[in-house]
Amino acid sequence: MQNSAIRRTRRANRRSLRTTLRHRAAANRLAASCRRRPRSLATVAVAAGVAKDTVTGVTNGLRSVAKRLGLTPAEQARTKRTVVGGRGRHTRAVAHWTLGQVRTLLAAYKPRKAEYAAAVALIAAFAGGTR
Repeated sequence: MQNSAIRRTRRANRRSLRTTLRHRAAANRLAASCRRRPRSLATVAVAAGVAKDTVTGVTNGLRSVAKRLGLTPAEQARTKRTVVGGRGRHTRAVAHWTLGQVRTLLAAYKPRKAEYAAAVALIAAFAGGTR
């Protein structure tokens, strides 16, 4: 009896450790892909650790800054996935930005909301800028 209880707790512990490792590896893969090639602003924000409910507002603010600066994205792509989740039945045009362009946008973006300012600090730290 004692042995099976110990075995059960060890299995549960290993299962939780494997889950943690899977999440950490996925986050590292996403961050590495953002550093290697241009990605969408939302993807960069998620990779930087911004909360999903704040991502949309921050990326919309960065897009308006890009329009104001006249900055064009590094490439255009089509995707079926969304930040919010779901099935993604329709393809959408997505602008992909390099980290250098993201740093330029962050330097010109002055958010008023506290959550957005914190998100900008996270993205700036991820992109290698100072904020």
